Amino acid sequence: MWPVGWEALEQWGADVVRGEPLTGGVGVNEVWSVRVDGRVAVGRLGRRGDADLAWETDLLRHLDRAGMAVPVPIPTADGRYFADGLVVMTYVEGRSPETEADWRRVADTLRRLHRLTDGWPQRPGWRSSTDLLHVETGTRVDLGVMPPEGVVRCRAAWARLTGRTRSVVHGDPNLGNVRMTADRVALIDWDESHVDVPDLDLALPHNAAGLDDDAYDIAAQARAAWEAAVCWDPSGTDLFAVKRLAEVRA
Repeated sequence: MWPVGWEALEQWGADVVRGEPLTGGVGVNEVWSVRVDGRVAVGRLGRRGDADLAWETDLLRHLDRAGMAVPVPIPTADGRYFADGLVVMTYVEGRSPETEADWRRVADTLRRLHRLTDGWPQRPGWRSSTDLLHVETGTRVDLGVMPPEGVVRCRAAWARLTGRTRSVVHGDPNLGNVRMTADRVALIDWDESHVDVPDLDLALPHNAAGLDDDAYDIAAQARAAWEAAVCWDPSGTDLFAVKRLAEVRA
C-alpha cells in the first residue's frame, strides 16, 4: 500500500521503491528519495497542475540538453514526465558552496541559465516582479494580503527593474539548492523558477556576480521584496517573510 498521493509512483515501474524523506519543498511539496530501475532518484509530490509541471520539466530537459547540470526528469513507463502531481528526477550529488570562489562559479552558472532561456515563455499562472507593478496576484503571490505600505515598498524596489531583459530565473539560489563538484555546478529545486529579470538571481554572497554598488543594491532590494511577497502569510506570522519585508527600504 502506497501513502496517499504516492500511488502514482507505480507508473515508473513495478520495481520502484520509495526511500527516505529529503529536505526541500517545505510546506509545498513532499520530497523523497526513490529507486527506479535500481538507480537512486528523487520524487517530488505537490499540488501543481499539469501545465505548470509541463513547463518545469520541459525547462529542465532543455537545460540538460544544453549541458547544464540539473535534475533530469525521468519518464514514466509510458513516456510521461509527471503523473498526478508527481515528478521523478535524477539525484544530483555534490556539496554546497563555501568560499567566495565557489559562489563565483554559482554566478557563472546562473548567468548561463539566463543566456540559455532568453525569450522563454512565462510559467503558467506566474507573474514577474515587474508584472506585479500592475497586478496583485500570481501563483503564490497575493499583494492584497500584505500590509499596504509594504506593497508600496516592494513595488518601488521592482520598479527599478523596469525595461530590463527577462529570462528564466532559478528564483531561489541559496546554498541548499546548489550541488558542486570539482568540475561542475548543479542547481536543484526549480519549484520557484519562472521568467523574470535576471538580477533577482544575482544578489549573491560576496557579491559573487561582480555587480557594481548600485546594481547590487537594485538586485538585493528586488529579491528581498520578491521573497517577502512569495512567502507572505496573511496572518503575518511567517518570520522569514516579515524579516525580508523589513529589509525593503521605503
